[in-house]
Amino acid sequence: MVMKVGMIGLSEGNGHPFSFSAIINGYDAEAFSQAGWPVIFDYLEKQDKAEIGLEGVEVSHVWTQDPAISDHLSRSCFIPNIARNPEDMIGDVDAVIIARDDYENHLTMALPFLQAGLNVFVDKPLAIDPEELAVLVPYLKKGQLLSGSGFRFAQELDELRSQPDTLGPLVLVEATVVNGLEKYGIHMLEALAGLGFGVPKSVSRISDHRDMFLFTMPDDTPLLLSCLGSVGKTFHLGFYGKYGNLQIDLHNNFAAFRRLLMNFFETVTSGAFSYAPEETLALMKAIKTARDCRPYETAPISW
Repeated sequence: MVMKVGMIGLSEGNGHPFSFSAIINGYDAEAFSQAGWPVIFDYLEKQDKAEIGLEGVEVSHVWTQDPAISDHLSRSCFIPNIARNPEDMIGDVDAVIIARDDYENHLTMALPFLQAGLNVFVDKPLAIDPEELAVLVPYLKKGQLLSGSGFRFAQELDELRSQPDTLGPLVLVEATVVNGLEKYGIHMLEALAGLGFGVPKSVSRISDHRDMFLFTMPDDTPLLLSCLGSVGKTFHLGFYGKYGNLQIDLHNNFAAFRRLLMNFFETVTSGAFSYAPEETLALMKAIKTARDCRPYETAPISW
């Protein structure tokens, strides 16, 4: 039986509805090349075609706030149905992906589907407002709602994931990323959580004019997170240990997204968590605490 999925988009600068739909359904090269997402099209074209398309899953419905974008997405990724309103999908799909990173709207967009009993994946960050998170907690804890970054499953981190003691005791971790804390800094915290680092227990803002933070991890390892704003593509992790250091750039978006989507669909099918919902909530708390932290102030991250 094929799982029918509804795809919800689009937020400014975020092409995830196109990349996610192409990974699941495959794509029409001519239509996609004209969709306005050349970086996504370029990395799709470089993939082994056997990796394009997920067996047993189909994006069957799409909605974006712009009918022209919905039409282009439909034609680019073989999506047969364009919904006039998001809620029109209810009754016709088994799961929904909210592929938007405008977290201020996530609760409003997700709640009708959750209340209808559908499984929902929400792009990171899930929500930062405590009252909004409180509404979503029951759905997270019963496995109906999932949220996260593909970099939790980054292929570039596989070797370190399988041999975590290679560098010996760590004395510092550095994470450097493009853009800002809420939408991009979360990528790096998710990547580290996927390596088993857990959630930071405190944070200090160490600059009065940039998003630069010193987090303390549960084992007291310091994490220096620098969100650089508008610079070239940067997703860098540096690990410094007693026996050496390791520098890793996270560039394989395709593999990260594919693994993220497969994890969601496996969770829908099996009901088993690959990472604890409490960790998702704690990471949202970490982002909010860092965002609200004044320069040169240290704040505990409690959850």
